[in-house]
Amino acid sequence: MKKTAKASWIAAMGLILWASAGSMANAHFEMIIPSDEMVSQSEKREIALDVVFTHPFEGHGMSSVMPARFGVVIGEKNVDLLSSLKEVKVKDRAGETFTAFKGAYTLREPGDHIFYVEPKPYWEPAEESFIVHYTKVIVNSLGMEEGWDQEVGLKTEIVPLTRPYGLWTGNVFQGIVKVNGKPAPFTEVEVEYYNEDGSVKAPADPMITQVVKADENGVFTYAMPKAGWWGFAALNTDDATLTHEGKEYPVEIGAVLWVKAYDMGKKK
Repeated sequence: MKKTAKASWIAAMGLILWASAGSMANAHFEMIIPSDEMVSQSEKREIALDVVFTHPFEGHGMSSVMPARFGVVIGEKNVDLLSSLKEVKVKDRAGETFTAFKGAYTLREPGDHIFYVEPKPYWEPAEESFIVHYTKVIVNSLGMEEGWDQEVGLKTEIVPLTRPYGLWTGNVFQGIVKVNGKPAPFTEVEVEYYNEDGSVKAPADPMITQVVKADENGVFTYAMPKAGWWGFAALNTDDATLTHEGKEYPVEIGAVLWVKAYDMGKKK
């Protein structure tokens, strides 16, 4: 092979690998998935909560450590649930074992319960940055639909404009992206489907992670085309940096919210 051809081939392969790494890096999502997000009077009141760091569509898991914070907001109460989390070893769809966490909570009162997690910073070498995804999911308890649009007070969060449960497939979901309590205009929001069993195949890489942008008021809109769990990750860069091996690096702060859509006529 001629030197010029070889150099071109090496450069092309490097570009392909860089692009592949970039697309994978862009698909990180912290998850809180409850065993039931709408609990009626007649149903079991204890729910399980899976806390996982993953690529939800592709099924690749990343090991995480005990979060900095894990809790639930119910009206004026903010309950610390960190001690309830248990470390578990799970396998991703590729058969690789990684560390995640599992919790449990018994619903004792009616009203919306906002479960949240603040993970410890995750170092991502492919992006040369740290990642912290402040993540929420809302569980409706015993039929009282009150509190779903309440702010938790996280560094960054998505405040729902659409009630984040009881959604049909095709419904439009809207939320406001906030950073330090203020709307974050024109924030890029990544959207991904929790492809739990791997049955959905993407015809092209851009189909894996959908992307929308918030408007000048920090509001974004997305219509969910399939039943199941959908994650919204609104990404910004923190003002502060963190040190890795003696060097300062940026911190990606993500406001993540999970909602579930249902097909009409199907059971919950």
